[in-house]
Amino acid sequence: MRWTVLGYQSPYPGAGGATPGYLLESEDRRILIDCGSGVLSQLDRYCRPYELDAVVLSHLHHDHIADFFVLQYAVRLARQMGHRTRPLTVYAPAAPEKWARLLTYHDAIDWRPIEEHRETFVGSLHLSFHPTDHPIPCYAVLTDNGRSRILYGADAGPRTDWRRMVRSPDLFVCEATYLKRNAPSHPTGHLSAEQAAVAAEQIGAKRLLLTHLFPEYTSAEVEHEARPHFSGTLYVAGIGLSIRLG
Repeated sequence: MRWTVLGYQSPYPGAGGATPGYLLESEDRRILIDCGSGVLSQLDRYCRPYELDAVVLSHLHHDHIADFFVLQYAVRLARQMGHRTRPLTVYAPAAPEKWARLLTYHDAIDWRPIEEHRETFVGSLHLSFHPTDHPIPCYAVLTDNGRSRILYGADAGPRTDWRRMVRSPDLFVCEATYLKRNAPSHPTGHLSAEQAAVAAEQIGAKRLLLTHLFPEYTSAEVEHEARPHFSGTLYVAGIGLSIRLG
């Protein structure tokens, strides 16, 4: 499997940046996980939008779905032009209902609601969905191809029970919304870089990718706050960063 960062900033993209979005590739499938602002233009560096096999939207906050509504156009046009014969399968929560109603679009999208502990296969990839601590329904995504496991934590607060999801993932993609200089006294729904590193250590992650970063953060300061708390391989997200697993 290969995990490529298409966007990683939040709650808005910095200059030339993009909010969360990731391309997960296996031998036979391409899955877009989250589709934030600026993600679609980055995706086109790796594949045409209509070549995707599935999309997973972890939750329906704007920084994770802004470009999805443009992706709908791309898929519908691809069907009209004969580039694609089937709707694009999209896994996403059914709430908030206001935004869930907009996920379908003519004959372009086959929306399949995510439910707690739901499991599915996309080609050879086994996907399972696990609720996180966030103000609206939000799901971490565990992907397993029989050789490697990737846990994408989506947006998640301190009460998220990572140990119920997995032990010793090959890659843990975890948000680091806060640094010490701007962390609230009682954070809810999000983690700091330190908390993400502690969580990764607790579940025995082999690799940790810190993402969901405020555009004004530098990679150096994110790594500096996380490094003392995690003993494995540590990455700080940047557009185009690609991690290949066995």
